[in-house]
Amino acid sequence: MATIGVTNDFIHENVFWLPWRQRSAHYHFGSHDSVIPYKSAALCAIRGLPEALKLVCGAGALGEAKFVIQKDAEFDVTYNDTVKSDNQTIYAFNHTISRNKTEGVRVTVDVMQQHLESPILFVIRQKQAVMSFQVPLILRGLYQRKYPYKHVGRTLCQPPTRAASETQYFFVDVSTLSSQETNFQLRVSRVESFTLQTDKKFSFTASPSQPQFFKYVFPDGVDTVIVKVNSDVNFPCSVMSVQDIQCPVYDLDNNVAFIGMYQTMTKKGAITVQRKDFPSNSFYVVVVVKTEDEACGGPLRFYPLQPDELIDAGNRTKDLDVVVSPAINSEKYVIGMLFCLGIFLSFYVLTLLVACVENKRMKRREMFPIPPDTSPAETGKTPASPYEYGSFADNGSTLSSEAITDSATSTDNNYGYLERSLDSVARSRQESLSSVEEDDYDTLEDIDSDKNIVRTKKYLCVSDLARKDKRILSKKYQIYFWNIATIAVFYALPVIQLVITYQTVVNVTGNQDICYYNFLCAHPLGALSAFNNILSNLGYVMLGLLFLLIVLKRDVTHNRALLRNDLNALECGIPKHFGVYYAMGTALMMEGLLSACYHVCPNYTNFQFDTSFMYMIAGLCMLKLYQKRHPDINASAYTAYACLAAVIFFSVLGVVFGRGNMVFWIVFSVIHILATLLLSTQLYYMGRWRLDAGIMRRIVYVIYTDCIRQCSGPMYIDRMVLLVMGNIVNWSLAAYGLIERPNDFASYLLAIAICNLLLYFAFYIIMKLRSGERIKCLPVVCILFTAVVWGFALYFFFQGLSTWQKTPAESREHNRDCILLSFFDDHDIWHFLSSIAMFGSFLVLLTMDDDLDTVQRDKIYVF
Repeated sequence: MATIGVTNDFIHENVFWLPWRQRSAHYHFGSHDSVIPYKSAALCAIRGLPEALKLVCGAGALGEAKFVIQKDAEFDVTYNDTVKSDNQTIYAFNHTISRNKTEGVRVTVDVMQQHLESPILFVIRQKQAVMSFQVPLILRGLYQRKYPYKHVGRTLCQPPTRAASETQYFFVDVSTLSSQETNFQLRVSRVESFTLQTDKKFSFTASPSQPQFFKYVFPDGVDTVIVKVNSDVNFPCSVMSVQDIQCPVYDLDNNVAFIGMYQTMTKKGAITVQRKDFPSNSFYVVVVVKTEDEACGGPLRFYPLQPDELIDAGNRTKDLDVVVSPAINSEKYVIGMLFCLGIFLSFYVLTLLVACVENKRMKRREMFPIPPDTSPAETGKTPASPYEYGSFADNGSTLSSEAITDSATSTDNNYGYLERSLDSVARSRQESLSSVEEDDYDTLEDIDSDKNIVRTKKYLCVSDLARKDKRILSKKYQIYFWNIATIAVFYALPVIQLVITYQTVVNVTGNQDICYYNFLCAHPLGALSAFNNILSNLGYVMLGLLFLLIVLKRDVTHNRALLRNDLNALECGIPKHFGVYYAMGTALMMEGLLSACYHVCPNYTNFQFDTSFMYMIAGLCMLKLYQKRHPDINASAYTAYACLAAVIFFSVLGVVFGRGNMVFWIVFSVIHILATLLLSTQLYYMGRWRLDAGIMRRIVYVIYTDCIRQCSGPMYIDRMVLLVMGNIVNWSLAAYGLIERPNDFASYLLAIAICNLLLYFAFYIIMKLRSGERIKCLPVVCILFTAVVWGFALYFFFQGLSTWQKTPAESREHNRDCILLSFFDDHDIWHFLSSIAMFGSFLVLLTMDDDLDTVQRDKIYVF
């Protein structure tokens, strides 16, 4: 061994410090010995010595010699070299850094051998950072599966500099514990386009062992940008991350989620970044390809075979491109909010104008009153069979019914009550103010008899089913409003608390996979990530409040008419009960509030927030339709809300357990069909049947007498047509659910409710026209307008910009850019249109029977 003529002082000044655990080693320089504690990365080297000069380091008690070689290296040169346990190499690089220009540096390493006794350790020492990795690089997947990668590429983070220009050094230390020589290739190169330019697309390739990251600096006047990463292929699954300018950069699959904001992606990924979140006015865009595709909804290729077995991951390179674009400015936010307010305030103005026109018409009507006994037949309308106004003379129950009613005889061919004088009306009204309860009224023996006789007649009038005390019924239906108000408070408070927690978790962890936004059109405001989706729900609240005001105005007008003993208000038209209308308006407002809460962080676990009050609205609308002609026998608020609670319960069960679960779908389909049959029976017999032990005996008896002994058709043909059609629709929906088992069970259940509502509404309109009744101009306009708006609303609803039934990455494949004012997307337009359509539907229900306000109730038919 050659003697190197250096002094101990020179060694103390120039030797790099080695690991603390090796501080007992000795340096041998010929006749000179020096014991030096050293604390660095497993290598020693002396500055200023010629290239390839070998410094022999004693290995303590083992007596082995290590050769540490330092080489001055250059960029863009491939170094083919070998390394083993007693042969270590340091590559020294230097480059000039400018304060106003950032230049990326990338280190690429390849290992030639197929089988290695021990991995090669690469340690890259910079001015303010150290990066280390081994090759083969072992990345872990699910169940601790191990994937080795022999080709590794890493980009170095850029230490800041205060000087205008500075030369910085960094060193690549290569070592191994293998006793056999291992071949490797090392290449260090400068990264072109390391700094991303605004609105300029940059394409690159990444893999699990070759992540990429780039720097972006906010230009002057831009406070918010949106970072978009795209690929032409779904898999391999990847992760995009936005991180602050600091070292180290977390750019591996096992650490990319440590800091910053991140989201998984297949074809699309987008993150909105605000300047206020990055004090340095710049950030890194990091793209990492995952070792497995399970996080993006892909298949799991390998299952655990044996512990510590290495699995070949195959080719997992992915071509991507990134572009950073300025997001909207504060002016767009103001325009969006003013646009939203303007649309819905215009309905207030339009309502005020219509109210003024109606007031003028009412005053004109008071000057030329219409006789209260006006019927559709007397106005020239000829009803179609079987609702001809002489048909009731053949009804076998007429005499017995007349004996119970206020009318003893009938002077014409119409079945009904004799017209009462104002004195008798006033007297009956005073009697109704006595302390009488609905249950007491129903349990009287003669009233029970009256029910069985009246409700089983072939043809019924509204007066037959509007016999109960109005004051009692009004209180009964007011419970609908107070119950839904109570439900709203106790439902909304925990919902608001939960979504605030969700948003806090998203902001703190940076995990944007928690929420299923349309990330290509998600405008943040403060702590809210998608303010536009929240703002667009304002229509439900404003229009719900407007509907409540309209109902209140009608309620006050009707009460004033009752106080002055107006005969039209007392004995004409559909009985006015406003409790369900108040409940409908409250439900519409709550739908807006809970939809806004849901869109704070939409995901799999809180989807029922967005749909619960949709079930409420559909159920209340059907109840109101039924109540119009059946005020005495409509369901109580407690029964109605209990049924709606059961629907919501099944909705939650379906979301949690319904995906692909055949047992659940069988149980649900059976319950759906049985519920349809029970409801059909209840509607057909007007509640005059009992579900008890003798039900099967009575069914067999009816089949024998009506189908076998003699073939007779149904007594209530129109009701039977509706119920047969309803059963066909519901049985078809049950079969569809059982066969297809849709993943979105909540939407499937909502579709069932909407189909039944539309069917009943169409039946009501058809029967109204068949009965010789007419529809006024205002409800006709509302019907046509609402139908058109519903059509456009459903078009935008089915665009499907995100879906919580899939993984977050798959959901982002449906994301699309804003289409309205650069602020609102397709789903926001659905919010606008659906709120208007619901408001229009409510107005149709409210005004549809206004033509009957001067028709006596014994001339208005039940269907």
